[in-house]
Amino acid sequence: MCLSLNRQIRDGILRIEDERQARQVLQQLADVWSEVQPSELLHRTAERLLAVHALRAADALQLAAALHWCQREPLNRHLVAFDSRLRDAAYKEGFTILPSHIS
Repeated sequence: MCLSLNRQIRDGILRIEDERQARQVLQQLADVWSEVQPSELLHRTAERLLAVHALRAADALQLAAALHWCQREPLNRHLVAFDSRLRDAAYKEGFTILPSHIS
């Protein structure tokens, strides 16, 4: 997630002030989130996602992990993403996307 913030700053999409706020929120969330480790099933799911959506490989792995976490039932589940391609793909897969909009 922090890597995505760094890329957003580098690409001029996210302002430094917003990045600081995002890191604070991430620090709070880190205490309660679940981390999914890569597996063969996760890699196969990521490959499917890459074939269907315009994603980068790391984003496909993140989305695959989210699908694994919710047991492939994303309805009423939230996914936090700042990358527009990941947000679009996750929405199409059925997740509710946070934040609801990016400035």
